[in-house]
Amino acid sequence: MKKMFVVTLLVLWTVCIGIPMSQAQPMELKAVSFLPKDHRLCAMIPKWIDAVNSELKDAVKINWLGGAEVMPAFDQPEAVKKGIFQVGFLPAAYYGGLLPAADAISLSKYDFKKEREKGGVYDYFIEMHKKINMMLLGTWLYDPFYLYAKKPVKGIEELKGLKMRTAAKYDKMMLKLGMVPVTVQFGETYTALQRGVVDGFGWPTIGPKEWGWLEFAKYVIDIPFYSRQNTFMLMNLDTWNKLPKPVQEKLVAISTKFEPEMLAHFETQIAAEKQAMEKLGVQRIKFSEGDTKKFLAAANDAFWEDLEKKVPGETQTLKKLLGY
Repeated sequence: MKKMFVVTLLVLWTVCIGIPMSQAQPMELKAVSFLPKDHRLCAMIPKWIDAVNSELKDAVKINWLGGAEVMPAFDQPEAVKKGIFQVGFLPAAYYGGLLPAADAISLSKYDFKKEREKGGVYDYFIEMHKKINMMLLGTWLYDPFYLYAKKPVKGIEELKGLKMRTAAKYDKMMLKLGMVPVTVQFGETYTALQRGVVDGFGWPTIGPKEWGWLEFAKYVIDIPFYSRQNTFMLMNLDTWNKLPKPVQEKLVAISTKFEPEMLAHFETQIAAEKQAMEKLGVQRIKFSEGDTKKFLAAANDAFWEDLEKKVPGETQTLKKLLGY
């Protein structure tokens, strides 16, 4: 009896002076990305993770396991939805089967601050992602797309008939402009350019130089399209709902602060990459004002037309929210 009394007093004393009976461990969140961890386009992901792990060290700890070597990229969205991974660094195009409209973010005419205004496109996309058991936190990449060609292309008419290495992101745009989309595996692109299987390709600025693609395609049509990248930081919604509200609010605040820093990083990288391309003899081609408008209209119209087939009636709302 006396021993029990002493123990009770010790417990009360411990609580009263503020010493916790046991130190709660932070919730570990396993993360996966569609690109490998050492890929240049993933350069800012560790910055976001470090900020989260530092500022929320008592609540959560994000452990980035890797990319496609952990799980095939196209299987990752479903894995995040189911909670196999709690965080995913994924492009919206990779989960188009779950949420076709999410990729429309690529057409946004607004900056990150405008997108996050109350009642704006971010709020809309957050609610849409909740329907597939995901929480949208932010964007981790910026690098607009361009078309690269093996021969100089002076205007929109000269695009017709070009065989271009494609991707789901822009094959419909290529068709609308009269090009011939050719599906080539990423690792086979160099050989396809070398052997004339394709006359060019679509890609952002970062990457083609280091992969050797510019040995053959030394002309860039200097019209950026789908400039607002579709790469999102996503969290499993069940995991999100387990977090205390102050932790949720802090995660949103960290992500909001991160986006302009991420943008500045990639703008610097893109400028340096363009200089390096110029030293390799890569030429940037300007179209006339009229052809430039037609080019961008074709890219946007192809996207909207395809989306209207997938989610009839939703495109008008999206256009309004994205600045059209």
